[in-house]
Amino acid sequence: MGSERKIIKKALEDFVVKEVLMSRLKKAGVSNIIIQKTPLATRITLYVRRPGIVVGKGGQSIRELCELLQNKYDVENPQLDVIEVENPDLDAFLMAEKIGRQIEMRGFAKQLSRVCLNDIMNAGAIGAEIRVAGKIVGKGGKAKVLKIRKGYLKKSGDLMKQVRVGRYTAYPKAGAIGITVKIVPPGVVFPDSANAQLSLLKPPAAAEAAVPVEGLNPVEPSLQEEKPLLVEAEKQAPAEEREAPLEAKPVREETKKRVRKRKQESGEAGKKKEGEGVV
Repeated sequence: MGSERKIIKKALEDFVVKEVLMSRLKKAGVSNIIIQKTPLATRITLYVRRPGIVVGKGGQSIRELCELLQNKYDVENPQLDVIEVENPDLDAFLMAEKIGRQIEMRGFAKQLSRVCLNDIMNAGAIGAEIRVAGKIVGKGGKAKVLKIRKGYLKKSGDLMKQVRVGRYTAYPKAGAIGITVKIVPPGVVFPDSANAQLSLLKPPAAAEAAVPVEGLNPVEPSLQEEKPLLVEAEKQAPAEEREAPLEAKPVREETKKRVRKRKQESGEAGKKKEGEGVV
């Protein structure tokens, strides 16, 4: 039981630290928090949309966060690393948070979801899906589920590891609304896609060149290089040294006489056979 309690205690401490950072850094747009504990320090990596808010002027804000975590929440020697999200439109949690914030202010869930879905696809995503569940209509309306999607998206299996999933809960006046965003980032290749199947069917060019043909001796590379050199040498040689082209020799008279004699003999033999048949 001692080891189980330690694991549960560690998980609770990490959860509390994440909740504190998320609540204090709402304006910075926190996407993900990774906590790594080492014997010397506790390294906390923050992926945010606006890193300037986390760091503050002259690093004042980040120093205050480190002191708060060390003194109030007993985090040993906290070290904060801030990393800016390169493309927020391809981050599932940031897009879910964006939809939730706008629903709390405006309340048009369907229109906002479609606009965000177009932004995701324009950023280069292969596929995306947005699911909004709750009292979307307003006060007095029943809870509904709005689901819109575009592109190619996997729903189950081990390939779901390549799909980014983000969840956020908005709290407008009508009631809680849950938002789930799934994004397939650019560069992901699924095994059942057309490009993957073509790459499996086509053998590599290097392998084709290396396989020898049965019954034929492979040509040495040195001989292949000598051929163009011989052709150039023949072109540069003088006209006298070049071999004269073969000319058709005239037929001799002796051969003509032999041919005529054979024809006469064959004709006389044929006449004799016809005479014998008539008798």
